[in-house]
Parts: sequence; C-alpha cells; structure tokens
Amino acid sequence: MQFVFPNFLWALLLLAIPILIHLFYFKRFKKVYFSNVKLLKEVKEETSNRNRLRNILVLLSRLAALACIIFAFAQPYLSNKEIDQNRDNYISLFLDNSFSMKSLSESVPLIDNAKSMARQVVNSYDEADQFQIITHGLAGNQQRWISKEDALVAIEEVELTPEVHPLSEVLYRQSQMFEDANGNNNVYLLSDFQKNITDLNIELDSSIDVKLMPFQSIKENNVSIDSAWFLSPVPLKNQPNKLVVNLTNYGEESKGEVRLFVNQNGQSKPVGSFDISGNSKLTDTIDLVFLEGGWQNIEIKIEDYPIQFDDSYLISFQLNDDVKILSINEGNGNKYVNSLIQGLPNFTLVNQTLSNIKYNDFPSFDLIVLNDIINISSGLAAELENYVLDGGKLLLFPSKIGSLENINQFLSKLSANTFEQFEDKERNVFKINTSDFVFENVYERVDQNLKLPNTTGNFLSSNFASREGESILGYRDGSPYISKYVKEKGILYVCNAPLSTDNNDLVRIAEVFVPMIYKMALARNSAKPLAYSIGNDNITETNTSSLRAESVFKVSGPQEFIPGQTRVGRRTIIDFNDMVSESGFYNLMISDTIVDKFAFNYDRRESSLDFVPVSELKDKYGDKYQIFDDFLKADVSQLVQHEDKGRILWRLFIILALVFLAIETLLLRFWKT
Repeated sequence: MQFVFPNFLWALLLLAIPILIHLFYFKRFKKVYFSNVKLLKEVKEETSNRNRLRNILVLLSRLAALACIIFAFAQPYLSNKEIDQNRDNYISLFLDNSFSMKSLSESVPLIDNAKSMARQVVNSYDEADQFQIITHGLAGNQQRWISKEDALVAIEEVELTPEVHPLSEVLYRQSQMFEDANGNNNVYLLSDFQKNITDLNIELDSSIDVKLMPFQSIKENNVSIDSAWFLSPVPLKNQPNKLVVNLTNYGEESKGEVRLFVNQNGQSKPVGSFDISGNSKLTDTIDLVFLEGGWQNIEIKIEDYPIQFDDSYLISFQLNDDVKILSINEGNGNKYVNSLIQGLPNFTLVNQTLSNIKYNDFPSFDLIVLNDIINISSGLAAELENYVLDGGKLLLFPSKIGSLENINQFLSKLSANTFEQFEDKERNVFKINTSDFVFENVYERVDQNLKLPNTTGNFLSSNFASREGESILGYRDGSPYISKYVKEKGILYVCNAPLSTDNNDLVRIAEVFVPMIYKMALARNSAKPLAYSIGNDNITETNTSSLRAESVFKVSGPQEFIPGQTRVGRRTIIDFNDMVSESGFYNLMISDTIVDKFAFNYDRRESSLDFVPVSELKDKYGDKYQIFDDFLKADVSQLVQHEDKGRILWRLFIILALVFLAIETLLLRFWKT
C-alpha cells in the first residue's frame, strides 16, 4: 500500500491521546455510601471485570476510527506500477475531430461524446497538473502545456476539421511534448480509430503511459466522388471534352439510383443516375462543351446521405481560347504548316523570322517550331532554354546548311544528343512509338498500310543513354528520326532531318504530320492539377514572369489569407501553410487581378468508415497500451484514477472510521454498567 500524502501518517501519534485519557479517566474513584457493605464484594468484582472489557472495546473503537481518519487523509492506494506522487502529472490528450466523428451513436454525434469524456478525463486530475489538448490540426498553438482551466476551454473550442493525420504521427507529436517534462507522463487518444489512420506500432519512451478510448458507431453506407480528370490533357473550346469521374461505394450494401449532377460555371444540370454495388468502384464519363475560354469552375455532385462532405468534387482550370503555335523561320513560313494549322479549329499559327522575334511573347505559345534554322544565337538559345524549362514545348528542325556548332551548343545546354555530319542517303522511317502521348490512341492499329515519312538526307547524331532521349519516330536501323527529351517542366522534340520537302516528305504524310503537331501542342509534362486536397496539397506554383518582384499575393475564396511565396526565376512557389480548411474555389490575386485559380476538396481518407473493433485494438495493442472498454457507461473519473493511481482506498477508510464510531456508540448506549 502506498500513500499520496505520507506525511499525514505522523498524525498517528495522536493515538496516544485517547490512550492517556482512558488511563487517567478510568482510574478515578467515586465514594458511594451504603448502610451494609457485607454483600458488595462479590458484586463489585463481577462489575469491574465487565466494565474493564467494555472500556477496552470502546478505546479500541476510538483508536481504530481515529487511525482510519488519519489514513484517509494520507490517501492510500494500491498500484501495479511505479508512480511518484510527489511529481507533477503531464497529460497529453488527443481529441479526434475528423469528419468521421460526425457519425451518430445513440443519436449523439461521436464528437460530442468524445468532448464530454475529454472533460471528465481532465477533471480527474489536479489543478497543478499540466495538459496538452491536440487535434488533427496539429496546430503550433497546441504544442505547449496549459493549465487545467485552459484545457477545458480548449476542449470546448474543438470543431470538426477536414484535416486527417495517421495516429502514429499524432502519437509521435504527443511524445515530443514529454522530452522536457519531468513527471508522470500520460497520453490519451480519444478517437473512432478508423482503419486507414490507425497505425500505432511506434516506439515510445517507457515512461509514457498510453491510453486508448475508442468511440465507435454503426458503420454507415457511403458513396464518395474520389477524383475527376479529362481524357484529353487539354480541354478544348467548342468541342466535346470527356470528363472521367471516379466513384466508390464504401458500404456493404448496393446503392441504386444515385443521381449525378454537374455545375458548370454556376449552371447546374443533371447528368443521370447509376447503380453501384457494395465495396466497389465505378467510373463514369461526362461530355462537357465549353463555349467560352478563360477560367472554368466545375463541380460534380451526387446525392448521398448521411455522409455528405465527399458528395461533391471541384476542379478548376484555364481554358485557352485557342492553341497558339509559333513558327520561327529563316525566311517565309512553311506552306504545309500554314495549311495544317488553318485546318485545325481553335489553333492559331504565328510566323516570325529571326530578325523580328518577340521574346516576351514566348510564354503565351503552346508550341514553338524552329523551321530549318541555320543559326541559333546565344540570345535566342537562352530564351528558348527558359521557355522549355518553364513548361514550353519546342520542336527543332535543323537546316541542311546550318551551323552545327551553334545548334549543338543549344542542344548541349538542354542535355540532348547533338548532331554530327549530314548524310545524303535515302532512308525510311520504320518505327512509331504509340506508347508516347504524341501517337497514343491516334490509330486503331499500326500495320504495314500506315505510311511513314521518307528522307533523302538526315543528320547523324550522338547516342548517349545518359541524355535520356526517347524515340518518337525511328529509322529501320534503330537510329532516331524524331526524339523527345523531357526537361524539367517542358519538352524538347528534335528531328534529325530538315522540314524542307527537298529532304523530307513528313509534311505530305497527313496521317502522321497532323496528329503529331496537334498533340505536341497539347502535350503536358507537368500541368497544374485540376484539384487539390486539403491537408495534403499545400504547395503549388504559378507563372509570374510578367509581375514585379515586390508583388505580394493574397488568396480569396471561402477563406482569405496571405500565403507563403518564394520567387524562383519566372515562377513563384505558393505555400498555403495548411491555411485552407474549407473546400471551394480559391483565387490567387495581386491587388484586384486574378493570377491563378485553385479548387480544394476535402481529403477522401475519411470516406471509408471502417473502424478497428475494440477486440482487434486489444489484440494488436493491448500489450503496449491501456484500452478502455465500455467507458461510456462508467465513471470516467474513477477509471482514470484507478489506472493512474491504482485502487484508491481513502473512501474505504472513511467508511471504516464511520463503522468504528458506530461500534463505539453502540457499546456506550447498550452495554450498561
């Protein structure tokens, strides 16, 4: 047996007082006058023995009652673990405030039950103890010790959040708080313990006692929209654009007649309904037509109850009015290229000669074609390099009489294979790479009937594997005809033959040339995401080449704040710093000008409502952590004290003191002398 306040045991010396009183009080004699005392001797001896026994029993009752009161003040307890009651208690309490805690248990949301239990846990400790209240937000202001009163206020202020973190990360954050704490360390996890976040197999200091308090409800059926994307890398104006929608039924039961809606720039329309089996995924396709260019805000929605945070999915992107291609020529533009672009809807071709190049316009073009260029100046080379690295696409056709030294310097800067001598030899293109985006899904099948280009002369080139060139079209001997190089955000395409029909009939092979130019202009190496996930996607970037260095961005939408921003060359890295907590469309602005737009959705990890049963928690973690079971119907304060201090005995001693006082009273009242 141990004591919370062992110094009270010195009060046991007070037991000497009733003993002394007993000794002195019962030795006093009283004179009684009788007329005849002959017959009193035998009666006196018998009465004295009875009185002595009664007095001893009364004394023992008083001593026992006083001793029990003293023991009660010392607060005895029985404990199975080593706890120093002279040290402070440090309590870190995690309160799960994810969307899944909105589920009902006996018509009460789990979050309300958890907050009630959290208050009871805090009230089980003393005023001098230190507390940490932490949630899924893992905010900086939660990484500190607070008083009992402040802890109760913090619990009251907890609200549901879209942010979700694995419980291992939460537990690690809690353990960090005890690095400088010198006391009894206690960790509480109040959660529904969803399977997709419950990973508690981490090593903790042996001084930290971890207690799990599971709150669980009946598993709800839930259908979620998980993601959406366009089949085409770039949606086009005035054309059907196929939007793929991915849905999941996380419930056991099938869902029928689930209605799907699309809200396109503020105009909502039904798409249809579908049936989805239990524990399965479904992919649906929606045709969208955009009549105007500019920013497009799309919301895909379903009707599903009772879980609704994942019933909509937002995407945002900028639709160009047309796809712009720049052709840089030694002289006049190529008539075949001109005819090709004129025949493509929403495509615009701009021809410029080397003498009138407008470098500032480069970022506005989707593809730049170098048409039989003889010489690439250092200035042009630098601008083209920046254009490619910032996400542009460049297609190079060398001139037969070009300056290989200048062209090779440019290719070397972009780590591409360089040209060697020009070989006048007729050759046939034999291989086409249909796994690359340029020719992917262009032909139903590739057979001998597909006509490929022929050349009467081409440049030989180096073949360094380290430069990571990929052949798009190749000759029969395996040497490249057109190669692709991915460079940071952009793509460089290099043809080993001039574009001129004197050496190359590519422009006359419409079944190859048309889809090639079309898809090269649409290709993307690193396109901006259509949607972002709250809590996961906190960093993006935007093109700010036309803005002043001192420009400061702000974000407007359902929330307004100033994000972190770091200027890197022509682009600025935007850091949202976990400031987005509400789904919606957000604008990145400078003054009143919209620079970029983003669509943020809630994290879908909460869509799966599979919980780890209490029995499984005990099997997995019962040997490492204390797991409270059926605590909702118990006195949490007693449970906490029982776990932290062992079996509390002061109440027992109070009861015993009352029992002994009752015995004394009965002896004095009914044992007559």
